[in-house]
Amino acid sequence: MSQFKSQDHEYMSRAITLAKRGKYTTTPNPNVGCVIVKDGEIVGEGAHLKAGEGHAEVHALKQAGAKAAGATAYVTLEPCSHYGRTPPCAKGLIDAGISKVVAAMVDPNPQVAGRGLAMLEAAGIETAFGLLEPQARALNNGFLKRMEQGLPFVTCKLAASIDGKTALNNGQSKWITSDAARLDVQHHRAQSCVVLSGADTVIVDNARLNVREALLEDCDYPQSELRQPVRAIIDSQNRLTPDLALFSITSPVIIFRRTIDNSKDWPYFVEQVVVPEINGKLDLRAVLSTLAEKQHNYVWLEAGATLAGVMHERGLIDEYIVYLAPKIIGSGSGLFNTVPLQSMAQIPELVFDDVRPVGPDLKITATKEK
Repeated sequence: MSQFKSQDHEYMSRAITLAKRGKYTTTPNPNVGCVIVKDGEIVGEGAHLKAGEGHAEVHALKQAGAKAAGATAYVTLEPCSHYGRTPPCAKGLIDAGISKVVAAMVDPNPQVAGRGLAMLEAAGIETAFGLLEPQARALNNGFLKRMEQGLPFVTCKLAASIDGKTALNNGQSKWITSDAARLDVQHHRAQSCVVLSGADTVIVDNARLNVREALLEDCDYPQSELRQPVRAIIDSQNRLTPDLALFSITSPVIIFRRTIDNSKDWPYFVEQVVVPEINGKLDLRAVLSTLAEKQHNYVWLEAGATLAGVMHERGLIDEYIVYLAPKIIGSGSGLFNTVPLQSMAQIPELVFDDVRPVGPDLKITATKEK
């Protein structure tokens, strides 16, 4: 029999809902929610809204006040035990007189990793964990992958006609999908730490790759206070030039290449990073590892068929989001350029996690088969 009751599930579900409030602003920290319950009543709740500001437990304890004494705290992630930009939440729970802490999961961050629960237990507080853990992990798949594998979570965005074409033979591609689909993309960009693309896309489309028109009505902060995602570009042949629209926006750009290009006058917010090669191409795993070292949890891949194809072949994509327009193009460009496979058994299996309409288009979310 489970140690958790139906009420426990309700309170943790509420904490998970609260955690989603920080989806645009907590990076590089995880999204966390907290609910404090006493005598069957929620007396305090909170979410971690922005890196450097109070954690979820801090907000919940402040709301609970004196009622926190003897109460139970439901937290989507193990309370931290170390001093960072804010004091340890485990200590705050102890000082408030909390009697029990239920965590959805143990924090994989080496700075925590069970130490928060141990600190609580040493203070005489009852602890439990594992309640709605799959849902809690889904809140922070980027943070968790960075902590557990040293890589960010990569989502590959694709847009095509229902026959899988991304452009006409002459290169025209604006616009295959609808305004609604493009607005949805802006929301995904806003939640990402990095927008990753290739030099071809930047040059051909003169792309800015920034968050332009997202109506973030579910955000606790005005859009003017939100950070733009870092724009990371694979430019192995040093083809980018400072006059491109990409550089017209004062926001960090990382260019990954074989050699540093000091022949051009780059804006101050541009960083050039040299990465090794594999079979004559830049090592894309090294690119992702570098982004993880810079504390980036989520990478939104918006690229042409060549870069998307290589990322797919090397198993570096965690999630595929495909927008299909109700159009048939016929002869045209496809989604991926990959090495031809020799048998059906070589095809990697995906799972459809979500399928929904977005305006007149269809949005499909797929992940690797587990």
